[in-house]
Amino acid sequence: MTAGEDIPLTVMDHHDPQLLSELVAAIEEVAATGAFTGGAAVEEFEADYAAWCEVPHAVGVSSGTEALVLALRALGVGPGDEVVVPANSFIATAEAVSLVGARPRFADVDAETQLMTAETLQQALTPAVRCVIPVHLFGRTVEMAPIMQLAQTAGLLVLEDASQAHGARYRGRRVGTIGDAGTFSFYPAKNLGAWGDGGAVVTSREDLADRVRLLRSHGESPRYRHRVVGTTGRLDAIQAAVLRVKLSRLDERNQARRLAADRLRDVLLDSDSVIAPAPVAPDGDHVYHQFVIRTPRRDAVRDLLARQGIATGIHYPIPIHRSEAYEALVEGHDAAPRATELAEEILSLPMFPSLTGEQIERIGDALHECSIHIRGSVSTLPG
Repeated sequence: MTAGEDIPLTVMDHHDPQLLSELVAAIEEVAATGAFTGGAAVEEFEADYAAWCEVPHAVGVSSGTEALVLALRALGVGPGDEVVVPANSFIATAEAVSLVGARPRFADVDAETQLMTAETLQQALTPAVRCVIPVHLFGRTVEMAPIMQLAQTAGLLVLEDASQAHGARYRGRRVGTIGDAGTFSFYPAKNLGAWGDGGAVVTSREDLADRVRLLRSHGESPRYRHRVVGTTGRLDAIQAAVLRVKLSRLDERNQARRLAADRLRDVLLDSDSVIAPAPVAPDGDHVYHQFVIRTPRRDAVRDLLARQGIATGIHYPIPIHRSEAYEALVEGHDAAPRATELAEEILSLPMFPSLTGEQIERIGDALHECSIHIRGSVSTLPG
């Protein structure tokens, strides 16, 4: 990517010729075996991912959503139960709760970190709540210690949604390994992305891992003995092969994202039109799946950046509790007003490991021009 070219929101694998050749070779190896469902490729990736996450068990499944659904089923969550989820997340977090027959309860989030806290969790609790799903959104780690303490006191299960935070650490531990179980998505644009859908459940509990393995393949063990009603939720061998190659680069690429984020934050210091992401807490981490700023003039800023060839995204324009799928659960009031406010102001800037210093300077210059333009526009308004 050269100077003057458009800056994308993210960069996919086909832009890296060396990586692309390794991925194609890995796929060819699977193709030569004919083992496309299960087999050595999946088992090897699961072993590597468990070791990388520093837990005994990683179970590959068909998507991040399926990982949540199967983990909830393995935990015994179902009809009659309520599960607290943050209103500021991708809808899959709540959707999985609904798919197992339970009811999501929406917790608000902290205005700076945009994450669930122990305080917002406490406000969402009812006697029917059995489980909580903290989401390490955009790559930032949730402050887990007080949530775990509250969960222990209240007798709650904890299922971490780490679908956007592969490799992030909280107090030295990989996220996804702190609660009863953790789930990951390997959607292609994730920090660890497949060439299609994929996901994983990680846990230190052997009983949970065994249950997820059973549920992901028709409740079958051994062959044709169906012990429970399961589903087709397996990780494809081709996706496992792709993920195994990319896993070896993930720590390095996460660090490149952190460095790019630090430089982006520096160039935003002179912009008074946007608010940069909050600093990372001393015991937390951020792997910057997204670099999310806030601005009250989002549409204007987004339009001005687009004119300069700088792509942006909005994650997410409608908080889950205000979506058509779930607005009936709000019961006549806004259950998460901070999440609603954030949805009007958040804007994702370009973020990927190969983001260059020159591109970062272009983004900073463009945002500086946005500030000048917006100040000028405001000064000409009547009154």
